[in-house]
Amino acid sequence: MTKYFVLTALLLATTACGDTWGERAVTGGGIGAGSGAVIGALTPIGILPGALVGTAVGAGIGAATTPKR
Repeated sequence: MTKYFVLTALLLATTACGDTWGERAVTGGGIGAGSGAVIGALTPIGILPGALVGTAVGAGIGAATTPKR
């Protein structure tokens, strides 16, 4: 179980790339979808639900962590 938390933390740390709010939300969603699908495949949740959750979390984190200029 610990390995899933470590994997999730590592994947979420890479979710936001880009300079603007929109770029970070889109790239965060994409990376989140991929990482969520992988985590879903390794757990009983399933690939599609994992990808959907990963997309939402990744886009949210990406948008929320946009640097202020």
